Parts: sequence; structure tokens; C-alpha cells
Amino acid sequence: MTISLILVLSIFGLLIALYYARQVSQIPLTQGISDSAEAERLRKIHNAISKGAMAFLTQEYRYMIYFMVAFAVLISFLVDDPHTANLNEGIYTAFSFLLGAGVSMVSGFIGMKIATIGNARTTVSAKTSISKAFQVALQSGAVMGFGLVGLAVLGLIGVYLMLLVLLPSGVDTHILMEVIAGFGLGGSSIALFGRVGGGIFTKAADVGADLVGKVEQGIPEDDPRNPAVIADNVGDNVGDVAGMGADLFGSCAESTCAALVIGAVAFATNLEALLFPILITAIGIPLALATMFTARVQEEKDVAPTLKKMLIVSTVLSVVVMFFVTKWALPATFVISGSEYTNLGIYWCYFAGAVAGLVVGLLTEYYTSHDFAPVREVAKASETGAATNIIFGLALGYHSSVGSILAIAVSIYVPFYFGGMYGVAIAALGMLSTLIIGLAIDAYGPVADNAGGIAEMSGMEEGVRKRTDVLDAAGNTTAAIGKGFAIGSAILTALALFAAFLTRADYLQPDVDLMSSISLLDPLVLTGLFVGAMLPFLFSAMTMKSVGKAAFDMIEEVRRQFRTIDGIMEGKAEPDYAQCVAISTKAAVREMIPPGILILGTPIIVGFLFGIPALAGVLAGSLVAGGVLAISSANSGGAWDNAKKYVEAGNLGGKGTDTHKAAVVGDTVGDPLKDTSGPSLNILIKLSAILSLVFVPFFVEYGGLLVN
Repeated sequence: MTISLILVLSIFGLLIALYYARQVSQIPLTQGISDSAEAERLRKIHNAISKGAMAFLTQEYRYMIYFMVAFAVLISFLVDDPHTANLNEGIYTAFSFLLGAGVSMVSGFIGMKIATIGNARTTVSAKTSISKAFQVALQSGAVMGFGLVGLAVLGLIGVYLMLLVLLPSGVDTHILMEVIAGFGLGGSSIALFGRVGGGIFTKAADVGADLVGKVEQGIPEDDPRNPAVIADNVGDNVGDVAGMGADLFGSCAESTCAALVIGAVAFATNLEALLFPILITAIGIPLALATMFTARVQEEKDVAPTLKKMLIVSTVLSVVVMFFVTKWALPATFVISGSEYTNLGIYWCYFAGAVAGLVVGLLTEYYTSHDFAPVREVAKASETGAATNIIFGLALGYHSSVGSILAIAVSIYVPFYFGGMYGVAIAALGMLSTLIIGLAIDAYGPVADNAGGIAEMSGMEEGVRKRTDVLDAAGNTTAAIGKGFAIGSAILTALALFAAFLTRADYLQPDVDLMSSISLLDPLVLTGLFVGAMLPFLFSAMTMKSVGKAAFDMIEEVRRQFRTIDGIMEGKAEPDYAQCVAISTKAAVREMIPPGILILGTPIIVGFLFGIPALAGVLAGSLVAGGVLAISSANSGGAWDNAKKYVEAGNLGGKGTDTHKAAVVGDTVGDPLKDTSGPSLNILIKLSAILSLVFVPFFVEYGGLLVN
């Protein structure tokens, strides 16, 4: 029954995604436009954004396929449980890895495709009403939410069923779950390239467009005279749709795999309990659909509150329904790793994770929305120049991490008390309980942003641009909330994977009491902690420098076009948009490789040379330091962005003033923090942990070369 229910719900999610996709795509591209010249401009701009987005995705995926094949070969050779002499788990793990990577790539493609279809439809719908435009943008985002989660659930249960057939009969459940962990590794590996590559692309374009267009030439944002404006709009989809989707797909798959691995031995003969982690995500599909029915906007002031209300409603529905699901799926009492737990205790683990996710999201809104004091303080600081703007923005980011980390700390302690390591994994899934709605409103953001840009570049009337600006402003806030949610879930997911890593390593070494032997006083562990804490800073430095290099190329190209194309400022000549898109694509693909090598190479090298205790230290150090740095970076960047928009709305002198120029500089500094290095740290802490989990057999058999 459980398998059938999961399959039905996953297909139901995909059907919902298909329904919303049809609703959006059936809107005529030039609906309501009587001016043929305006219609032609809209078609041209829409096609340029769509082609640019798909060109980048195609180029990026080509490199991803090379990586997938090479890494699958590596897994097939290195991952083999020494306790199963007649079975090479590496081959099956590689198969699982390829499936996870493939599903993640399909999810990213779907999200990108619908986002580039929905942007212009949102623009033309804004001619009718704010309500219609909001529905189109939200439905475009919903395709990403329902499609991705539907594919994730179908992929997880699909790989489970396929492995039941492919693996020799009688294979222990814990080995099956260990192999399934490859699915999570595949999804997270694609997220690495999606987040890092997408982040570099979008920020190179954004920085180039802002510094040359706004600051040097004094032209508005999304002005068609700016050569980088199409690349900037493409980047919104590349980073915040495909990148975010891959990131959260990875979190969903990884936290599920962690719970499956930890609970494998205890629930070997209880199918409902064994598949409970997959069921949690599947149950979220009908709950998200119910939440979508609450999304109604009549006036402009309703947009932002409606999006926030959706997150709250989704959380409330999930914690109510999951009480009954938990009581049904899990036995009243059970034993994991020698400790007894109850199904009610596991529910409280789920509850703690779900509430913590909502709290982190609301705290992120407080520190990144210009409706509240912290961002207005940053904007006010711009009156005395860019330096004070940056100082206040950095201080805000550091301060903002306090509340979120405390909420996450509670969501760690409570689950550990009620459910041990398994409880922590369930808490991670609880935080992801609003994944569909979170993805929907996050993908809504770039669609609304693109809609505003298209309205500006098409020369539409002021009323249309006013409505798209309202949608975009709400999207900026939800994007910041989405990043906070993604980071919080990444921390809990990484901790769950860390627990699964230690659980699996301990099981494979029955003669070594690994859990008791790992001590902070162990020089290997202590050294690993410091090395792990250093990695997020090194990774951030690499990604920020990559954005700087890519932005330099973009700035030079934009300046060249303004200098050499006669009539560009007068609007008599058209910029070479395609060249700017090509520059961002080339830079992103080139610069995403070194950070990827750092993330993938460090756990394997440390585990092989220094053994599992040292690797445990590295994972713990990178998790703690990376989590705090990610929250701080993302919130600083979001605050700088919205401080600029607060000034542009007419406050503190408005556009064209020295205050505005200082705010633009702050926003430019914050761009790589909030859209590249900050979100990419999610991948660092998650991918390192899932990679370590998958390669546990290799570390047990061959690890500690230099210390044994």
C-alpha cells in the first residue's frame, strides 16, 4: 500500500505541474497588445531571453554529462562494501548516482523552460490586472515546485524498486539503502554546477549592467540601450530557477537518503516505516495543492502578504496531517542504535524542523525587506557614501545569523532528544515540508523580475510597469526568504548526512567503537575541524573572485559597445545582446570548475589519507562555519539589494542622487554574496557529507593511509 500511495502521489504532482504549465503556455504571447511595433519588440525580447537561457543550460549540461560519466566510473571502482565479498555495490551505486543526476537535470530544464515561457505572459497579463499577472507568475513557479518534487519522489521510489529487482535476492536492507544514497549524491552533484555556474552567470551580467549602465551612463535598470540587459534577465532564470531548483532537489533527496540509511536496520521488516521518509515528501504534494487555492490577490497591497500567508498555511497543514501519518506509518516503539524511540517522539522531530524552517524564513524577511528597520538603516547609511553602506550591510548580515542559528540549534537539540540521529534526519524533512510552496514562490520571483524588464524594454505604458514592479518587489522578498529556507534546510540535511555517515561507518567496523572514539581531543579530529572551518571561506573566496573575473569581462564588453556602436545612447542602434550572453556563459562554465574540484576532492583525499575521524572533523567544521557564513552572506546581499530599491522608490532623495549611487555600489558588492557564494555554500556542506556517506566502504577498507 505504501509504495502504491507514493507512486500515485508522485504522478499526481507531475500532473499538477503539467496542468499549470498548460495554463501558462496557452496565454497568447501578445495578448492585449494592439500596437504591432510593441508586439514585435516583446516577441524579440522574449525570444532573446529564452534562447540565452537555453544556450547556457545546454552548454552547462554538456559539461555535466562528462562529469557524470567520469564520476560514475570512479564510484563503480571505489565503492564496495568489504563485508559483501560476492557483491560490488559500486556498480549499483553508480547506477543510482546517474539516475539522481539525470532527474535533477530534467527538473532544472523544466523550471527554466516554464520560467522563460511565463515571463512575457506575466507582462501581458499585467495589462489586464494585478490579479491576473500574479496568478500567471505564481503558476509558472508552481510548475517548478510540483514538477521537481514529483520527480524527486518518483525517482526515489523508482530507484528503490529497480534496485530490488537488480540486486541479488537476500541483500540486507542497509546495503540497499546505502546504494540508494547514490541517488542523493547525483542530485547534489548537479546542484553544485547549477548553483555555482548559475550564480557566476547571473552576477557577471548583473554587475556589468549596473556598474556601466546605472552608474557610468546614468540609464535606468532594464533599459534596452544597455547591452547587458538581456544577459541580466537570462541570469535571473539561470541562478534563481535552475540553480535553486537543483539545490532544493538535492536537499530533498539527500535528507531522505540519510533517514533511509539510519533507519534501515531498525525497519528492515516494516515497509511503511522503512519508506516513511519518502512518504513525508509525497504527502506534501496534495497539501501544497490545497495551499495554492488560498493564493488570491485583488489589489497591489495583497501580493506580498499572500505569498507569506502561503508559507504559513503550508506549514500548518503539514504539521497537522503528519501527526496522523506518523502514527500510522511508524510503530509505537522501536530501537535504533541501541536506543528506544516512539512514533510520537518522531512527530515532534518533524514538528521542530517544520517550525524552524518557517522561523528562519520570517527572520530572513525581517533582515532583508525594506519594510523593516534593518534594511532602512543600510539605506540611510548610503547618505554618507558607499563605505558606510557596506559597513552597515556587513553588520546586518553578521547580526542576522544569530536568530536563524538559534532556531536551527533548537531544531537540532529537540529532534536528537526525541529521535537521536534518525530524528535529526526527520527534522530536515520537516523543514522541507513546504518545499513545493517554497519553490513556487521562489521561482515566481525571477518570472516577475523578467516581466518587469520585458515591460520596460518593450516600451509598455506606465501602468503595466507599475504592476510588474509590485510583483517584482514581492519577489525580491520571497527570493530572500527562499535563500534563508534553502540554507536552513541545507544545514539540517548536512547534519543528517553526517549522522548517517557515522552510523554507516560504525556499522562497517563492528570491532571499533567509532562513536566513542571520535573526540575533540583527538589531534586528527581537532585538525580536521580547523581545516573544515577554513573550507567555506576558501570556497567563498573562489566563487567571489570568479564573479569578479566574469564581471570584468562583461564590463569591458558593455563599455566597448557604448564606445563603438554609434547611436546606442540615442536608441537609434541596437546593442549586441547575444555577445554579452555568450561572455557570461563562457565565464560561468570556466569558473565553476575549480570550486567543484575543491568540494568533490577534499572529502576523498582527507578520508583516504587520514581516515574517518579526520574526515568527521572536516565535515563538522565546514558544516558549522559554512552554515553561519551562508546565512550572513545571503542576508547582507539581500539587504543591500533592497536598500537600493528603497532609495529608488523615492526615499532619501531617490534615483540619480549620491545616496542612490552609494546604494548601487553596495548592491553590487552584495550581488555575489547573496546569489553566488552564499547559496553555493549549501552545496559545499551537503555535497561533502553525501559524498562521504557514499564512499564510506572505501574509507573503511583503504582510509587512513598516512596514520595507520
